[in-house]
Amino acid sequence: MTDPSPVPRDERPDLAALRRRLADFAAARNWQPYHTPKNLVAALSVEASELVEIFQWLTPEESARVMDDPETAHRVRDEVADVLAYLLQLCEVLGVDPLAALAAKIDRNEQRFPVE
Repeated sequence: MTDPSPVPRDERPDLAALRRRLADFAAARNWQPYHTPKNLVAALSVEASELVEIFQWLTPEESARVMDDPETAHRVRDEVADVLAYLLQLCEVLGVDPLAALAAKIDRNEQRFPVE
């Protein structure tokens, strides 16, 4: 299934721009005091649970077709966005580069689980 995003792939914002936009959004509303690691992790967990809820009672076959229904697809995209937003905000607060962390984790997993 293709992403129905109206923004062409080459015009989408990069990760750094999204992180800055999230930080600016929170700063404009004076939310920084509430964006502690503990609160952000809790919010991330809640949003991930809301994503799980969409799939909770679906069969494997139904879950593979979840994006076929426009209303459900919209909910999935919203929850994915919420999960990513809180994860990026957590990375910002903790000074973690999420792409570097992912690359390092893939490197470790390639060592732990070599191709036979």
